[in-house]
Amino acid sequence: MKRIGFNGLRMAGSTAILCLLMLGGRARAQQATGSGTEPDAKTGSASVSTSGGRAGDAAATAASSAPQSAPVQVPTLAQFNWLEGQWRGEWGSRVAEQTWLEPKAGEIAALFRIIEGEKTLVLEIFSLVDKPEGVQFYLRHLTPELQPWEKSDATMLKLESVDATKATFVNPVNGEPKRTIFTRLDADTYTARSEIEPANGEPQVIEITFHRQRPQAAAASAGNGGRPKKP
Repeated sequence: MKRIGFNGLRMAGSTAILCLLMLGGRARAQQATGSGTEPDAKTGSASVSTSGGRAGDAAATAASSAPQSAPVQVPTLAQFNWLEGQWRGEWGSRVAEQTWLEPKAGEIAALFRIIEGEKTLVLEIFSLVDKPEGVQFYLRHLTPELQPWEKSDATMLKLESVDATKATFVNPVNGEPKRTIFTRLDADTYTARSEIEPANGEPQVIEITFHRQRPQAAAASAGNGGRPKKP
């Protein structure tokens, strides 16, 4: 067995110490790198989650604070209650009369006639009907013998717009009439305007101002009831 002198041992010891120092330095570097990466990764993950949560909270807050659109109000038959009663108007030498019945069961029915001299020119039956999509206006022309002018279904007009003073109905099928407009002037006066656009011929406009007719008080009887009683 070969002996190793003191100098050899010293050199070997120095080499071993140098290797240990190098290995320890590498370990510390790896630990430093690893310890820095994991917390950073965790911090980055937490940071992303926090910013996402804040963004979601901000979006929810903005959505809750945004103004909500008002629900669409569908017109109802109650907006035409003022029509109930008897009405009279003049159209040149002709007299127009209307009687609108009390609103009941989702509709208002009416009878309309035009008279010239001693002749009835036309009768019309009206009906305002409450529908889920709004009020619809039906009309049918009749002769005094109740023969219908229309050879098919009754004419139907859809309510296009309505407010406190004006209601506009539009015919989606043809132009006879194309448009009917009720304009309320006061509690006892309104105009009915009918715009006719026939397939052949010139457009026409019929506008009649109607006045409410109040029932006349019964005249006092001039018979026995009006005579003073004998004592």
